[in-house]
Amino acid sequence: MLLNILKIFVPTAVAFFLGIAITPVATYFFYKYKMWKKYSRNESVTNEDFKKIHNDETERRTPRVGGIIIWFSVFFTSIIFFLFSVFSNIPMFEKINFLSRNQTFIPFFTLLLGSLIGLWDDLIQIYGNGKIAKDDGSWRKWKAFLIASLSLLIGCWFFYKLGMTTIHIPFSGELYLGILIIPFFIIVSLATFSGGVIDGIDGLSGGVLASIFASYSAIAFANNQIDLSAFSGVITGAILAFLWFNIPPARFYMGETGMMGLTIVLATMAFLTDSVFILPIVALPLVITSLSVILQTASKKFRNGKKVFRIAPIHHHFEALGWPSSKVTMRFWILSVVFAIVGIILAIISK
Repeated sequence: MLLNILKIFVPTAVAFFLGIAITPVATYFFYKYKMWKKYSRNESVTNEDFKKIHNDETERRTPRVGGIIIWFSVFFTSIIFFLFSVFSNIPMFEKINFLSRNQTFIPFFTLLLGSLIGLWDDLIQIYGNGKIAKDDGSWRKWKAFLIASLSLLIGCWFFYKLGMTTIHIPFSGELYLGILIIPFFIIVSLATFSGGVIDGIDGLSGGVLASIFASYSAIAFANNQIDLSAFSGVITGAILAFLWFNIPPARFYMGETGMMGLTIVLATMAFLTDSVFILPIVALPLVITSLSVILQTASKKFRNGKKVFRIAPIHHHFEALGWPSSKVTMRFWILSVVFAIVGIILAIISK
């Protein structure tokens, strides 16, 4: 038991301090190469409330690729412990290596590939021109296609390589899906990715995602998936390192290179821990954020332009009501922690 705890917390701490250490160097390059969006969100927004609550000049001069800090930290922490286990004669290093074929290879490569696709998207919006650089509707459809394509590969791996054919229904049992588990995973991945719009206020996404991944570390630990628990812990540590510099005033934003990789790997972990129906509870802030956009869009389309919220996503609605951004962020953090705990409890007792 003690060894398992060390296997989780030692790499988590290493990922955190490694993220803290590399951030000054990364920040230097972020600002040197002006890695912020070329076009402000305010250029394509007609909502006056949105323009009032967002400082156009500040956003235009804040790098948007801060997610690099997260996946760099996860990558190097994972490689460090793997190499120590291979080349060191110290038994402890071999025992606390958490990269394994049956538990962590899939989420490890999913995080890297998703983050690199997200980085490509960020660079287009930083250095590109035209509608694509402004993240127009057509480009968003292409991003959804890329997410679906990556999810298809992961879903096929689940079905053909791991033989995954069922999902657990809390307090009910197993639901057999067979090959349908592949499209189901694609749907869950796209739904999870849609929650990425939560990255809209300094510190908001980092605090919420840290709680979510910490909860999945606990769920994996309860399932005796120690390697997966450690990997989720490493992601948590890396996110906290990012959050250290993302609290107001943010030194950088997470960007798609953070949100895309993290949301896809989150869906992957939900399936690997057989807790996909617990995911909407653990990640409730992401669900609420995504639903607020869907409701706003549907209302404007079918109710002659009438809105449900003053601004969507919902965290901007609260800002428009006069809440300071810090109050919105802290309350989202609190909700995230509460529902993460609820999700852990349900995941354990519903087996």
